[in-house]
Amino acid sequence: MNRRGSGTDLSTRVGSVALANPVMTASGTAGHGAELARYLDLSTLGEGVVKSLSAEPWAGNPPPRVHETPAGMLNSVGLQNPGVEAWLDGELAALLDAGAVVVASIWGFTVEAYAKAAAVLAGAPGVAAVEVNLSCPNVESRRAMFAHNASATREAVEASAACGLPRWAKLSPNVTDLVEIVDAAVAGGAEAVTLVNTVMGMAIDVEARRPVLGAGGGGLSGAAIHPIAVRAVHDVHAERPAVPIVGVGGVTTAADAVELLLAGACAVEVGTATFRDPRAAGRIVRDLAGWCGRHGVRRVADLIGAIHE
Repeated sequence: MNRRGSGTDLSTRVGSVALANPVMTASGTAGHGAELARYLDLSTLGEGVVKSLSAEPWAGNPPPRVHETPAGMLNSVGLQNPGVEAWLDGELAALLDAGAVVVASIWGFTVEAYAKAAAVLAGAPGVAAVEVNLSCPNVESRRAMFAHNASATREAVEASAACGLPRWAKLSPNVTDLVEIVDAAVAGGAEAVTLVNTVMGMAIDVEARRPVLGAGGGGLSGAAIHPIAVRAVHDVHAERPAVPIVGVGGVTTAADAVELLLAGACAVEVGTATFRDPRAAGRIVRDLAGWCGRHGVRRVADLIGAIHE
């Protein structure tokens, strides 16, 4: 995909990071490496965000881990991953060979764990940015999510500076005042914020009278949360227009992507749609170019935040 499709300049920026187009894969939905390369040309995407990595290998949650809902998916994978070092040694090269522009996602149970994971990424070839996944339990604060507390958010983002790369803070919608958490992430050094992570949810097997997922509850993603993502992006952009936003949540079509761009996102991530169609992100890039062509949009950057004008 040429960066100029149907006469439209699809290029955009997320802080200091330039993207050929605004469509990326979402962390946790496209694997740790080049798994999607058999289905689409990874070089046609703006960037690819890999599954979240921790300083040490982590086994994740007990099965069942995913459950389809009427308008999305519940997941409780539990951030299973091989650890940052193993990813660098075994997965990154294949991604780069496939032409992907890579964003690494990191997480931890403690501030120190964020610092350690980030430090391992310092100097990693071909990694354009680090998405700091703050929607995981903080064992130093009675297991409340980092993204549910402003001071914890700031500390984790500050600790992640060890990567020496631009940082994007991935935040939870499950808070009373999202702007306060955004401010904390920016104060900690985040160049941008990713809005939003999954919404807390649960499904119960009414015959067995127990949770469907092995760990009990999980995170709801997919079309069901798209309006939540649009509202979060809209409200944060309205209050903090200078903060670059990556919009994520239920992006299934080009129109979904346009909606988030109009609300204020500089770029979007495609996640749950990939489980149904591994080619989804590539299709959305093509369809976005077509949408812009039909609507006379010459630069995709002109869509960003246009609803606020």
